[in-house]
Amino acid sequence: MRTLVVGTGGREHALAIALSRDPGVSEVHAAPGNPGIGEVATLHDVDPMDGAAVAALATSIGADLVVVGPEAPLVAGVADPVREAGIACFGPSRAAARLEGSKAFSKDVMAVAGVPTAGSRTCTTPEEVAAALDAFGAPYVVKDDALAAGKGVVVTSDRDEALAHAAGCERVVVEEFLDGPEFSLFVVCDGTVGRPLLPAQDFKRIFDGGRGPNTGGMGSYAPLAWLPDGIVETVMTSVVEPTLAEMQRRDAPFVGCLYVGLALTSTGPRVIEFNCRFGDPDTQPVLALLTSPLGALLSAAAAGDLSAVPAPTFADGAAVTVVMASAGYPEGSSTGDVIVGTEMLAAEDDVDVIHAGTARTEAGLVTAGGRVLAVRAVGSDVADARAKAYEGVSSISFPGAQWRRDIAAEPLGVVEGAALLD
Repeated sequence: MRTLVVGTGGREHALAIALSRDPGVSEVHAAPGNPGIGEVATLHDVDPMDGAAVAALATSIGADLVVVGPEAPLVAGVADPVREAGIACFGPSRAAARLEGSKAFSKDVMAVAGVPTAGSRTCTTPEEVAAALDAFGAPYVVKDDALAAGKGVVVTSDRDEALAHAAGCERVVVEEFLDGPEFSLFVVCDGTVGRPLLPAQDFKRIFDGGRGPNTGGMGSYAPLAWLPDGIVETVMTSVVEPTLAEMQRRDAPFVGCLYVGLALTSTGPRVIEFNCRFGDPDTQPVLALLTSPLGALLSAAAAGDLSAVPAPTFADGAAVTVVMASAGYPEGSSTGDVIVGTEMLAAEDDVDVIHAGTARTEAGLVTAGGRVLAVRAVGSDVADARAKAYEGVSSISFPGAQWRRDIAAEPLGVVEGAALLD
Protein backbone atom coordinates (compact mmCIF):
# COMPACT_ATOMS: atom_id res chain seq x y z
CA MET A 1 0.00 0.00 0.00
CA ARG A 2 1.32 3.45 -0.96
CA THR A 3 0.24 6.19 1.45
CA LEU A 4 0.34 9.97 1.23
CA VAL A 5 0.24 12.03 4.44
CA VAL A 6 -0.83 15.64 3.95
CA GLY A 7 0.51 18.21 6.42
CA THR A 8 3.62 19.61 8.07
CA GLY A 9 3.32 19.14 11.83
CA GLY A 10 3.96 16.78 14.70
CA ARG A 11 0.70 14.93 14.13
CA GLU A 12 1.74 14.18 10.55
CA HIS A 13 5.22 13.05 11.66
CA ALA A 14 3.69 10.67 14.21
CA LEU A 15 1.28 9.32 11.56
CA ALA A 16 4.12 8.85 9.07
CA ILE A 17 6.17 6.93 11.63
CA ALA A 18 3.26 4.65 12.48
CA LEU A 19 2.51 4.03 8.79
CA SER A 20 6.18 3.30 8.04
CA ARG A 21 6.11 0.57 10.70
CA ASP A 22 3.06 -1.10 9.16
CA PRO A 23 4.21 -4.15 7.17
CA GLY A 24 1.30 -3.63 4.81
CA VAL A 25 2.56 -0.17 3.81
CA SER A 26 5.21 -0.27 1.07
CA GLU A 27 5.79 3.48 0.67
CA VAL A 28 5.07 6.60 2.71
CA HIS A 29 4.93 9.99 0.99
CA ALA A 30 4.21 13.39 2.52
CA ALA A 31 3.11 16.78 1.21
CA PRO A 32 4.91 18.93 2.08
CA GLY A 33 6.15 17.32 5.32
CA ASN A 34 9.06 18.51 7.47
CA PRO A 35 12.66 17.36 8.11
CA GLY A 36 11.54 14.70 10.58
CA ILE A 37 8.89 13.30 8.26
CA GLY A 38 11.56 13.24 5.55
CA GLU A 39 13.42 10.57 7.53
CA VAL A 40 10.56 8.07 7.03
CA ALA A 41 8.78 9.39 3.91
CA THR A 42 9.41 10.87 0.48
CA LEU A 43 8.60 14.60 0.60
CA HIS A 44 6.76 16.51 -2.13
CA ASP A 45 6.57 20.32 -2.31
CA VAL A 46 2.80 20.57 -2.63
CA ASP A 47 0.53 23.07 -0.89
CA PRO A 48 -1.64 21.09 1.58
CA MET A 49 -4.45 23.64 1.08
CA ASP A 50 -4.63 22.99 -2.67
CA GLY A 51 -7.00 20.06 -3.08
CA ALA A 52 -6.47 19.74 -6.83
CA ALA A 53 -2.69 19.65 -6.37
CA VAL A 54 -2.95 17.05 -3.60
CA ALA A 55 -5.20 14.89 -5.77
CA ALA A 56 -2.80 15.24 -8.72
CA LEU A 57 0.15 14.24 -6.56
CA ALA A 58 -1.72 11.24 -5.16
CA THR A 59 -2.54 10.15 -8.68
CA SER A 60 1.02 10.62 -9.95
CA ILE A 61 2.59 8.48 -7.21
CA GLY A 62 -0.13 5.82 -7.37
CA ALA A 63 -1.28 6.40 -3.81
CA ASP A 64 -3.69 3.82 -2.43
CA LEU A 65 -4.55 5.95 0.59
CA VAL A 66 -4.35 9.68 1.35
CA VAL A 67 -4.39 10.79 5.00
CA VAL A 68 -5.17 14.49 5.45
CA GLY A 69 -3.81 15.53 8.83
CA PRO A 70 -4.50 19.20 9.70
CA GLU A 71 -7.86 20.83 10.29
CA ALA A 72 -7.40 23.77 7.89
CA PRO A 73 -7.15 21.62 4.72
CA LEU A 74 -10.00 19.41 5.91
CA VAL A 75 -12.29 22.35 6.61
CA ALA A 76 -11.30 23.79 3.21
CA GLY A 77 -12.45 20.54 1.58
CA VAL A 78 -9.12 19.09 0.41
CA ALA A 79 -10.43 15.54 0.92
CA ASP A 80 -13.18 16.06 -1.66
CA PRO A 81 -11.08 16.29 -4.87
CA VAL A 82 -8.98 13.35 -3.68
CA ARG A 83 -12.10 11.19 -3.46
CA GLU A 84 -13.35 12.57 -6.77
CA ALA A 85 -10.09 11.33 -8.30
CA GLY A 86 -11.02 7.82 -7.18
CA ILE A 87 -8.44 7.60 -4.39
CA ALA A 88 -9.32 6.41 -0.88
CA CYS A 89 -9.02 9.29 1.58
CA PHE A 90 -8.96 9.24 5.36
CA GLY A 91 -10.37 12.60 6.36
CA PRO A 92 -13.86 14.11 6.36
CA SER A 93 -15.43 15.98 3.47
CA ARG A 94 -15.84 19.74 3.60
CA ALA A 95 -19.43 19.23 4.77
CA ALA A 96 -18.48 16.81 7.56
CA ALA A 97 -15.44 18.88 8.66
CA ARG A 98 -17.86 21.59 9.79
CA LEU A 99 -17.91 19.67 13.07
CA GLU A 100 -14.65 21.49 13.76
CA GLY A 101 -14.93 24.38 11.35
CA SER A 102 -17.93 25.85 13.16
CA LYS A 103 -18.53 25.55 16.90
CA ALA A 104 -22.14 26.62 16.34
CA PHE A 105 -22.70 23.83 13.79
CA SER A 106 -21.11 21.33 16.15
CA LYS A 107 -23.36 22.43 19.00
CA ASP A 108 -26.41 22.10 16.78
CA VAL A 109 -25.45 18.55 15.81
CA MET A 110 -24.96 17.64 19.46
CA ALA A 111 -28.26 19.17 20.46
CA VAL A 112 -30.22 17.28 17.80
CA ALA A 113 -28.35 14.04 18.50
CA GLY A 114 -28.87 14.31 22.25
CA VAL A 115 -25.15 14.34 23.02
CA PRO A 116 -24.28 15.39 26.60
CA THR A 117 -22.42 18.68 26.40
CA ALA A 118 -22.22 22.13 27.97
CA GLY A 119 -25.11 24.54 27.59
CA SER A 120 -24.24 27.27 25.10
CA ARG A 121 -25.32 30.37 23.20
CA THR A 122 -24.06 31.52 19.81
CA CYS A 123 -23.40 35.27 19.81
CA THR A 124 -22.62 37.85 17.14
CA THR A 125 -23.01 41.13 19.06
CA PRO A 126 -21.47 42.50 22.28
CA GLU A 127 -24.94 42.63 23.81
CA GLU A 128 -25.55 38.95 23.11
CA VAL A 129 -22.16 38.04 24.56
CA ALA A 130 -22.80 40.06 27.74
CA ALA A 131 -26.19 38.44 28.22
CA ALA A 132 -24.71 34.95 27.73
CA LEU A 133 -21.92 35.61 30.21
CA ASP A 134 -24.48 36.73 32.77
CA ALA A 135 -26.65 33.69 32.11
CA PHE A 136 -23.89 31.12 32.59
CA GLY A 137 -21.81 32.99 35.17
CA ALA A 138 -18.13 32.60 36.00
CA PRO A 139 -15.88 30.89 35.09
CA TYR A 140 -16.61 32.20 31.60
CA VAL A 141 -15.97 30.03 28.52
CA VAL A 142 -15.79 31.91 25.21
CA LYS A 143 -14.93 30.12 21.96
CA ASP A 144 -14.22 31.58 18.55
CA ASP A 145 -16.72 29.93 16.20
CA ALA A 146 -14.05 29.52 13.49
CA LEU A 147 -10.71 27.70 13.41
CA ALA A 148 -8.08 29.24 15.67
CA ALA A 149 -5.24 26.69 15.79
CA GLY A 150 -6.18 25.53 19.26
CA LYS A 151 -5.94 29.05 20.70
CA GLY A 152 -9.45 30.37 20.12
CA VAL A 153 -10.81 29.53 23.57
CA VAL A 154 -10.68 31.67 26.69
CA VAL A 155 -11.66 30.24 30.07
CA THR A 156 -11.50 32.94 32.71
CA SER A 157 -13.11 34.38 35.81
CA ASP A 158 -12.39 37.90 34.48
CA ARG A 159 -15.52 39.16 32.70
CA ASP A 160 -13.61 41.92 30.90
CA GLU A 161 -11.15 39.35 29.49
CA ALA A 162 -14.06 37.26 28.25
CA LEU A 163 -15.67 40.27 26.59
CA ALA A 164 -12.36 41.33 25.00
CA HIS A 165 -11.82 37.87 23.51
CA ALA A 166 -15.32 37.87 22.06
CA ALA A 167 -14.78 41.33 20.58
CA GLY A 168 -11.89 39.99 18.54
CA CYS A 169 -14.02 37.28 16.91
CA GLU A 170 -16.71 37.55 14.26
CA ARG A 171 -18.94 35.03 16.03
CA VAL A 172 -18.46 33.21 19.33
CA VAL A 173 -20.02 30.43 21.31
CA VAL A 174 -20.37 31.20 25.02
CA GLU A 175 -20.66 28.06 27.10
CA GLU A 176 -21.41 26.76 30.53
CA PHE A 177 -18.20 25.83 32.37
CA LEU A 178 -17.68 22.09 32.75
CA ASP A 179 -15.90 21.19 35.96
CA GLY A 180 -13.85 18.00 35.93
CA PRO A 181 -10.71 16.49 34.43
CA GLU A 182 -10.44 16.67 30.65
CA PHE A 183 -9.47 13.87 28.31
CA SER A 184 -9.34 13.21 24.58
CA LEU A 185 -10.77 10.22 22.74
CA PHE A 186 -9.85 9.63 19.10
CA VAL A 187 -12.33 7.56 17.13
CA VAL A 188 -11.55 6.22 13.66
CA CYS A 189 -14.83 6.44 11.70
CA ASP A 190 -16.05 5.09 8.35
CA GLY A 191 -19.27 7.12 8.26
CA THR A 192 -21.28 4.55 10.19
CA VAL A 193 -18.93 2.62 12.47
CA GLY A 194 -16.42 4.08 14.95
CA ARG A 195 -13.36 2.40 16.47
CA PRO A 196 -11.93 4.12 19.56
CA LEU A 197 -8.22 4.46 20.26
CA LEU A 198 -6.69 4.96 23.71
CA PRO A 199 -7.85 8.02 25.66
CA ALA A 200 -5.14 10.61 26.25
CA GLN A 201 -4.72 13.90 28.10
CA ASP A 202 -3.37 17.09 26.58
CA PHE A 203 -1.85 20.00 28.54
CA LYS A 204 -2.89 23.24 26.85
CA ARG A 205 -1.56 26.14 28.90
CA ILE A 206 1.93 27.43 28.25
CA PHE A 207 3.20 27.43 31.85
CA ASP A 208 3.46 24.87 34.63
CA GLY A 209 0.42 24.43 36.82
CA GLY A 210 -1.98 25.33 34.01
CA ARG A 211 -1.05 29.02 33.95
CA GLY A 212 -0.77 31.42 31.05
CA PRO A 213 -2.51 31.50 27.66
CA ASN A 214 -3.76 28.51 25.72
CA THR A 215 -1.51 26.88 23.16
CA GLY A 216 -1.92 24.16 20.58
CA GLY A 217 -0.74 21.73 23.27
CA MET A 218 2.45 21.50 25.35
CA GLY A 219 2.46 17.79 26.08
CA SER A 220 0.34 14.70 26.55
CA TYR A 221 0.25 11.16 27.85
CA ALA A 222 -1.61 7.87 27.58
CA PRO A 223 -3.18 5.74 28.93
CA LEU A 224 -5.17 7.42 31.72
CA ALA A 225 -5.26 5.13 34.74
CA TRP A 226 -7.59 7.52 36.58
CA LEU A 227 -10.44 7.12 34.08
CA PRO A 228 -13.23 4.90 35.48
CA ASP A 229 -13.87 1.57 33.81
CA GLY A 230 -16.42 1.69 31.02
CA ILE A 231 -15.94 5.37 30.15
CA VAL A 232 -14.88 4.68 26.57
CA GLU A 233 -17.95 2.48 26.02
CA THR A 234 -20.15 5.20 27.51
CA VAL A 235 -18.69 7.83 25.19
CA MET A 236 -19.16 5.58 22.18
CA THR A 237 -22.86 4.93 22.92
CA SER A 238 -23.83 8.40 24.17
CA VAL A 239 -21.65 10.58 21.95
CA VAL A 240 -20.04 8.94 18.94
CA GLU A 241 -22.83 6.69 17.68
CA PRO A 242 -25.58 9.36 17.80
CA THR A 243 -23.23 11.92 16.22
CA LEU A 244 -22.37 9.60 13.32
CA ALA A 245 -26.06 8.87 12.84
CA GLU A 246 -26.93 12.59 12.81
CA MET A 247 -24.18 13.36 10.30
CA GLN A 248 -25.54 10.57 8.09
CA ARG A 249 -28.99 12.12 8.37
CA ARG A 250 -27.54 15.44 7.19
CA ASP A 251 -25.98 13.74 4.14
CA ALA A 252 -22.51 14.49 5.51
CA PRO A 253 -21.21 11.11 6.70
CA PHE A 254 -18.11 11.49 8.84
CA VAL A 255 -15.15 9.52 7.49
CA GLY A 256 -11.93 10.20 9.34
CA CYS A 257 -10.83 10.76 12.92
CA LEU A 258 -13.49 12.19 15.21
CA TYR A 259 -11.64 13.87 18.07
CA VAL A 260 -13.89 14.01 21.10
CA GLY A 261 -12.72 16.39 23.81
CA LEU A 262 -14.48 15.59 27.07
CA ALA A 263 -14.80 16.63 30.69
CA LEU A 264 -15.43 13.94 33.28
CA THR A 265 -18.07 15.77 35.32
CA SER A 266 -19.99 14.62 38.39
CA THR A 267 -22.83 13.63 36.03
CA GLY A 268 -20.57 11.68 33.66
CA PRO A 269 -18.57 12.53 30.53
CA ARG A 270 -19.73 15.60 28.62
CA VAL A 271 -18.37 16.89 25.33
CA ILE A 272 -16.28 20.05 25.35
CA GLU A 273 -15.62 20.03 21.62
CA PHE A 274 -15.38 17.98 18.47
CA ASN A 275 -12.41 18.14 16.13
CA CYS A 276 -12.32 16.57 12.68
CA ARG A 277 -8.80 15.09 12.86
CA PHE A 278 -6.19 13.52 15.12
CA GLY A 279 -5.10 15.84 17.93
CA ASP A 280 -1.60 17.20 18.25
CA PRO A 281 0.26 16.38 20.46
CA ASP A 282 -2.17 13.97 22.19
CA THR A 283 -2.18 11.59 19.22
CA GLN A 284 1.56 11.11 19.60
CA PRO A 285 1.61 8.91 22.75
CA VAL A 286 -1.44 6.97 21.50
CA LEU A 287 0.30 6.06 18.24
CA ALA A 288 3.48 5.17 20.13
CA LEU A 289 1.53 2.41 21.91
CA LEU A 290 -0.40 1.16 18.86
CA THR A 291 0.56 -2.43 17.99
CA SER A 292 -1.94 -3.17 15.22
CA PRO A 293 -1.42 -1.92 11.63
CA LEU A 294 -2.40 1.73 11.23
CA GLY A 295 -2.57 1.60 7.45
CA ALA A 296 -5.08 -1.23 7.40
CA LEU A 297 -7.27 0.58 9.95
CA LEU A 298 -7.31 3.92 8.11
CA SER A 299 -7.75 2.24 4.73
CA ALA A 300 -10.79 0.30 5.98
CA ALA A 301 -12.30 3.50 7.35
CA ALA A 302 -11.72 5.31 4.06
CA ALA A 303 -13.41 2.42 2.24
CA GLY A 304 -16.41 2.47 4.59
CA ASP A 305 -15.62 -1.01 5.85
CA LEU A 306 -14.25 -0.77 9.40
CA SER A 307 -16.22 -3.83 10.44
CA ALA A 308 -13.90 -5.90 8.21
CA VAL A 309 -10.78 -5.22 10.30
CA PRO A 310 -10.06 -6.07 13.96
CA ALA A 311 -10.25 -3.38 16.63
CA PRO A 312 -6.94 -1.58 17.23
CA THR A 313 -4.63 -3.03 19.88
CA PHE A 314 -2.11 -1.34 22.14
CA ALA A 315 0.99 -2.27 24.09
CA ASP A 316 1.10 -2.40 27.85
CA GLY A 317 2.86 0.46 29.58
CA ALA A 318 2.56 4.17 28.84
CA ALA A 319 3.83 6.94 26.59
CA VAL A 320 4.52 10.62 27.31
CA THR A 321 5.16 13.52 24.92
CA VAL A 322 6.77 16.81 25.98
CA VAL A 323 6.66 19.73 23.53
CA MET A 324 9.53 22.18 23.16
CA ALA A 325 8.38 25.57 21.89
CA SER A 326 10.26 28.55 20.50
CA ALA A 327 10.80 31.88 22.21
CA GLY A 328 7.70 34.08 22.25
CA TYR A 329 5.19 31.26 21.81
CA PRO A 330 2.16 31.29 21.86
CA GLU A 331 1.87 35.01 21.06
CA GLY A 332 4.51 34.62 18.35
CA SER A 333 7.49 32.48 17.50
CA SER A 334 11.20 32.69 16.85
CA THR A 335 12.52 31.15 13.65
CA GLY A 336 16.00 30.33 12.42
CA ASP A 337 17.39 29.32 15.82
CA VAL A 338 19.77 26.35 15.52
CA ILE A 339 18.57 23.16 17.22
CA VAL A 340 21.23 20.96 18.81
CA GLY A 341 20.95 17.46 20.24
CA THR A 342 18.17 15.73 18.31
CA GLU A 343 20.70 13.36 16.72
CA MET A 344 21.60 12.06 20.19
CA LEU A 345 18.14 10.49 20.48
CA ALA A 346 18.09 8.87 17.04
CA ALA A 347 19.40 5.54 18.35
CA GLU A 348 17.15 5.37 21.41
CA ASP A 349 14.65 2.52 21.35
CA ASP A 350 12.15 4.08 23.74
CA VAL A 351 12.56 7.77 22.89
CA ASP A 352 12.10 9.64 19.63
CA VAL A 353 11.82 13.23 18.41
CA ILE A 354 8.64 14.34 16.68
CA HIS A 355 9.25 17.33 14.40
CA ALA A 356 6.70 20.12 13.99
CA GLY A 357 8.08 23.63 13.43
CA THR A 358 11.53 22.71 12.11
CA ALA A 359 13.43 23.38 8.89
CA ARG A 360 16.75 22.31 7.40
CA THR A 361 19.12 25.11 6.32
CA GLU A 362 22.84 25.57 5.71
CA ALA A 363 23.13 26.21 9.44
CA GLY A 364 21.59 22.85 10.19
CA LEU A 365 18.25 22.03 11.80
CA VAL A 366 16.53 25.27 12.86
CA THR A 367 13.28 26.43 14.42
CA ALA A 368 10.48 27.28 11.97
CA GLY A 369 7.40 27.72 14.14
CA GLY A 370 5.91 28.02 17.60
CA ARG A 371 5.80 24.40 18.67
CA VAL A 372 9.17 23.25 17.38
CA LEU A 373 9.36 19.59 18.28
CA ALA A 374 8.30 17.04 20.86
CA VAL A 375 10.20 14.36 22.71
CA ARG A 376 8.14 11.18 22.94
CA ALA A 377 8.96 8.24 25.18
CA VAL A 378 7.43 4.90 26.06
CA GLY A 379 7.93 3.13 29.38
CA SER A 380 6.61 0.51 31.72
CA ASP A 381 4.27 3.08 33.28
CA VAL A 382 3.62 6.83 33.15
CA ALA A 383 6.40 7.64 35.61
CA ASP A 384 8.95 5.65 33.61
CA ALA A 385 7.89 7.16 30.29
CA ARG A 386 7.85 10.63 31.80
CA ALA A 387 11.38 10.28 33.15
CA LYS A 388 12.65 9.13 29.76
CA ALA A 389 10.89 11.97 27.95
CA TYR A 390 12.38 14.65 30.19
CA GLU A 391 15.82 13.07 29.96
CA GLY A 392 15.44 13.40 26.19
CA VAL A 393 14.37 17.03 26.50
CA SER A 394 17.50 17.76 28.54
CA SER A 395 19.69 16.66 25.62
CA ILE A 396 18.12 19.13 23.13
CA SER A 397 18.71 22.87 23.08
CA PHE A 398 17.98 25.96 21.01
CA PRO A 399 17.91 29.66 21.96
CA GLY A 400 14.79 30.61 23.90
CA ALA A 401 13.49 27.04 24.16
CA GLN A 402 10.56 26.68 26.53
CA TRP A 403 8.72 23.62 27.80
CA ARG A 404 6.55 22.61 30.70
CA ARG A 405 8.07 20.57 33.47
CA ASP A 406 4.84 19.05 34.79
CA ILE A 407 3.53 17.06 31.82
CA ALA A 408 1.96 13.81 33.07
CA ALA A 409 2.95 14.59 36.66
CA GLU A 410 0.59 12.59 38.88
CA PRO A 411 -1.78 13.48 40.37
CA LEU A 412 -1.41 16.92 38.77
CA GLY A 413 -2.58 15.50 35.46
CA VAL A 414 -6.00 14.86 36.96
CA VAL A 415 -6.30 18.12 38.84
CA GLU A 416 -5.07 20.24 35.95
CA GLY A 417 -7.43 18.59 33.53
CA ALA A 418 -10.20 20.86 34.85
CA ALA A 419 -11.33 23.10 32.00
CA LEU A 420 -10.48 26.28 33.91
CA LEU A 421 -6.84 25.26 34.07
CA ASP A 422 -5.97 23.12 31.10
